[in-house]
Amino acid sequence: MADSQTTVEQKPSAAVAPGATGAAPVNASKGPPKRVLIVVGLIALAAIVAGGRMWYRSSNFVETENAYITGHVHPVSGRIPGVVTRVLFDDNQIVKAGDVLAELDPADQGVKVEQIQAQIASVQQQIVQADASVEQAKAQASAAGAQVAQAQANLVRAKQDAERYGQLYNTNMKAVSKAEVDAATAARAGATADVTARRDNANAAKAQITAAASARDVLKAQVKVLQAQLKDARQQLGYNQIVAPVSGRIGKRSVEVGARIQPGQQLAAIVQDDVWVTANFKETQLPGLVPGQEVKIEVDALKDKELIGRVDSFSPASGNQFALLPADNATGNFTKIVQRVPVKITFKPEDLKKYAGRLVPGMSTVVEIDLRQKAEKGAQQQPQRSASAQ
Repeated sequence: MADSQTTVEQKPSAAVAPGATGAAPVNASKGPPKRVLIVVGLIALAAIVAGGRMWYRSSNFVETENAYITGHVHPVSGRIPGVVTRVLFDDNQIVKAGDVLAELDPADQGVKVEQIQAQIASVQQQIVQADASVEQAKAQASAAGAQVAQAQANLVRAKQDAERYGQLYNTNMKAVSKAEVDAATAARAGATADVTARRDNANAAKAQITAAASARDVLKAQVKVLQAQLKDARQQLGYNQIVAPVSGRIGKRSVEVGARIQPGQQLAAIVQDDVWVTANFKETQLPGLVPGQEVKIEVDALKDKELIGRVDSFSPASGNQFALLPADNATGNFTKIVQRVPVKITFKPEDLKKYAGRLVPGMSTVVEIDLRQKAEKGAQQQPQRSASAQ
């Protein structure tokens, strides 16, 4: 087979105009595409709007997500040890102040009350005996007084006899014998001694009255002590009923029938409906905040529900100062950290009533405050202060 050869004729791609030195690039004189310019312009406009909005909000609003709902949480605990016999509440139940929540076995306290009552009865019988002893001592003292009077009368007669016999027996006259004179003198001495003895007996009887009365007073004081113990025992018996200290809803139940509890052991918690928001603002955000400012509150649990509150008060110290281990800044390696100060924000009463049971302590919130209302607040407070001053 014979080899075939193919010849290709080359044709000029374009005709060159006379006098032209070379071909120029295509679209060399045109700029970027119009679509690119539009996109760049839109991006720049969006950046300007976003920057302006950020500047506007940073100048006129303060906002924080470090905010939580706070409320009063009251622990429920027993005041005496005992065994739980009844539990009268359920989880999340609404209770009122004074409602009985649980009962303890009253056997131990009941026995103590009966024991003290028996002691009081015994001491009261002793007081009756002491009264009789006082009366007996008084009778003995009265008898001793009569004996003293009798002895004094005998002494007077003995003195008279002794004087009479002395006058009848002297150097000039011997009307009586010497023995009779001596007998009269001895009788006088005996009467004197008898008076002294009778007086001592009367004084002893009076002392017995005082002693019996003192013993009776001691018994009466003992009765008062036992009555105080009885009152305390009855109070302890009353503590067998564990009551709600406040009104609210039960939470954190940790007690069952048959459990033995100790004083102070927490059995449950009662949460009141009166809640508020604790917002931890940066210290750099505080200059524009004043009490009374209106606050917009967004609760994570209530989507699309914007609640209104007011700034109530500021914490007296930053959160770091109330920490268990506050940071010690008096060290060589110091780094400045922006601190946060808790701010109390209260809800409107109508919002609390409307969302009762749905606003509970611990919920996360977002709060926002318009700083431009500061001047309005000051303008509203000015006439109020002047009116109160008048």
